[in-house]
Amino acid sequence: MVLRGGQREGKGDGAYKKRPVYLSYLRTAKIQRDNCKEKGGIMSLPEAFLRVRMGQRDAHYGGNLVAGAKILELFGDLITELAIRNDGDEGLFRAYETIEFLAPVYAGDFIEARGRIVEVGNTSRRCEFWAYKVIAARLEISDSAADLLSEPILVCRGVGTTVVKKELQRLTTKQ
Repeated sequence: MVLRGGQREGKGDGAYKKRPVYLSYLRTAKIQRDNCKEKGGIMSLPEAFLRVRMGQRDAHYGGNLVAGAKILELFGDLITELAIRNDGDEGLFRAYETIEFLAPVYAGDFIEARGRIVEVGNTSRRCEFWAYKVIAARLEISDSAADLLSEPILVCRGVGTTVVKKELQRLTTKQ
């Protein structure tokens, strides 16, 4: 059974939601969309985001500090979604090119992670990621106090590459 968003129920049933093929790939960072109504026929590449609360189980160090690996886990989820949006397959996260941890994250903070594909190769997709703290826990006030931040704080950014085998690219066509 096909679920909302093209997900499928069960394993091995082969039931995928059919979607029209919209993308024609060039070997550059820009992609042209067939029948695109946007200015100049150039579309932006897929983007994804998620927002999560860092819980006590995520605190790894003293003072309720969350390990940077938790942010990298979010980036891994994003790159998987980006590959699915772009190719109809999860692909395989091959490597990080750069990672910068810029501010601490604590249990109780809400993190909004964003990612986008910036370059498409034959099988590789280069992605950029950002993680922002949008709500900060205020444990010095009380165990449940928190502040909505007027300006999100960039806590981490990075660049990575995922690979989707040519034979698994279901939503793309070769130009």
